[in-house]
Amino acid sequence: MDNIKDSPRKIDQRLVSHGVNNHIQKIPIEKLIAHPGNPNRMSSGTFARLVRNIERTGRYEPIVVRAKADGFEIINGHHRVKALRQLGFVTADCLIWDVDDHEADILLATLNRLAGTDELDKKLSLLRRLSERTKAGELARLLPLSARQIERLNNLKLPKAPANIKRTSFLIPLSFFVNDTQYETIRRAMSLATDNQKKKTKAQRNAVALTRIAEWFTKNFDNQ
Repeated sequence: MDNIKDSPRKIDQRLVSHGVNNHIQKIPIEKLIAHPGNPNRMSSGTFARLVRNIERTGRYEPIVVRAKADGFEIINGHHRVKALRQLGFVTADCLIWDVDDHEADILLATLNRLAGTDELDKKLSLLRRLSERTKAGELARLLPLSARQIERLNNLKLPKAPANIKRTSFLIPLSFFVNDTQYETIRRAMSLATDNQKKKTKAQRNAVALTRIAEWFTKNFDNQ
């Protein structure tokens, strides 16, 4: 385990020994090559938001690349590079990592998939702070939410939990948005899995149905 008292130079040397170079370098965009095995795709709407954010701020997360004979192969940041090209950037800020084909494949499979989830109360506070200065329609051009979703979240009121309830007994809220087709598919699946006990509330029945669907999928997936 690294000693947190180590100097930045020592820590940097250890990173380099593992093939990680965290010094940002500007590389001509024409030298950046898309990895042929990149599985990540982005909708046109999300890409447009990415372009607007880079255009508005000039900031973006550095591109992760590895050296190839004819340039630098992109490991993480394919859509950022596409956006930079569209905006007319000549160079891109990059991190050059020394990784082999196997390690590159692992990174391709993980870097775009490792993410956390939002805490609803903090997300609502963040949206309300943003909404104080920016209208929902303009925020929708920058965030992965529609104007209607932003307005609904801004108007959402979270119930206050009684003070004597232990934290271990708190229920975990799930909040997500779906399109009409997805809604009908989910509604039909949940209706088939619903526990019709009248003593339970609709929310409790929905929770049971969703859990049953998840258990069924997990069981069948594990048996494949």
